[in-house]
Amino acid sequence: MHRAVVAVQRLDVPACFRRQAGEELAETLRARQREGHLPDPLVLALPRGGVAVAREVAAALDAPLDVLVVRKIGAPYQEELGVGAMAGDEVPLLDEDALRHLGIGEAALAPVIERERAELRRRERLYRQGRPAPDLRGRSVIVVDDGLATGSTARAALRFVRGQAPGKVLLAAPVCSPEGAELIRAEADEVVCLYRPAAFMAVGLWYQNFDQLSDQDVLEALHVQL
Repeated sequence: MHRAVVAVQRLDVPACFRRQAGEELAETLRARQREGHLPDPLVLALPRGGVAVAREVAAALDAPLDVLVVRKIGAPYQEELGVGAMAGDEVPLLDEDALRHLGIGEAALAPVIERERAELRRRERLYRQGRPAPDLRGRSVIVVDDGLATGSTARAALRFVRGQAPGKVLLAAPVCSPEGAELIRAEADEVVCLYRPAAFMAVGLWYQNFDQLSDQDVLEALHVQL
């Protein structure tokens, strides 16, 4: 299957808010929809940050919005150092090279995986409030995040989505590292990324406001009332 990266590469990316980034991303995806490339779309946000971007995309495409909870797996005692990710009840996707480099066996990751799995399920229960997960079969599924750095969580998300027999799978983000975008090409039918700055560093650097969103922010975006 052909894998494509649809990207506008600019080095002078203006700082913006997630909502503004979502509006710009939505404009690009709306053009794809008008060309007939996104039949029966469904937008899945990667919470929490991706929800604010995905809300604008779903509104522009007149598509349902839901969430796909993915959790990064951090190295023991170095939680910020990601060595894998997981989505749903799938087997965690681990970075074997990183584990070998750090001298970490899978047994040492067991407590981390158990903790992240519990948090994943907590968020799914909270965000869904008893609603069933959406049926992805045959649909154009657009997985949206606020940015793509290493690509590990996006890979786990896309593999999970692919296993649900969608008609088409896209990863869409306002800003991506060149390495991250290339890494996930094999996992999606298209990677739609507006900006791929060569000097990427971190997602938050490309936003004027990159405050952490809360569970309540996610629920409000999904129009869920507690």
